[in-house]
Amino acid sequence: MNILVAIDLSSASQVILDKAKTLALALSAKVCLLHVVEGDPGFPDDEPDMLDIQEFPMEYKGLQKEVDWLRQSKIDTKGLLSQGQIVDVILQKSKQLEIDIIIVGTHGHGGVHHMIFGSVSEGVLRSTSCPVLVIPTHDKK
Repeated sequence: MNILVAIDLSSASQVILDKAKTLALALSAKVCLLHVVEGDPGFPDDEPDMLDIQEFPMEYKGLQKEVDWLRQSKIDTKGLLSQGQIVDVILQKSKQLEIDIIIVGTHGHGGVHHMIFGSVSEGVLRSTSCPVLVIPTHDKK
């Protein structure tokens, strides 16, 4: 089984990674951690493991930290840093990597924020035939 986990490297990512870890261990799945950078065409699209991460921005280091954290639990994990529109990249990579399930988080901004910026989780849900696990990362009030 192949799991694609989209993370934004914020503090909310740890909630998503905890759930992904549980699922990956239960299913003996391979995990691809994906971080998408919007609007910077200078980013390469490659796996950090194959590059000298010292030569690249902080996103590579943050992604590699999370990859290493999952590998400590003996989960077959790779990291992928890509540039583009977040939903489009998630959908493209899920097809390219033959992903069985996509895991994304939701910040729960709602309202005006959703109207202006849209929702990554909603965009992925509407545009894929692959199962999607949406993890709420905000505190309920």
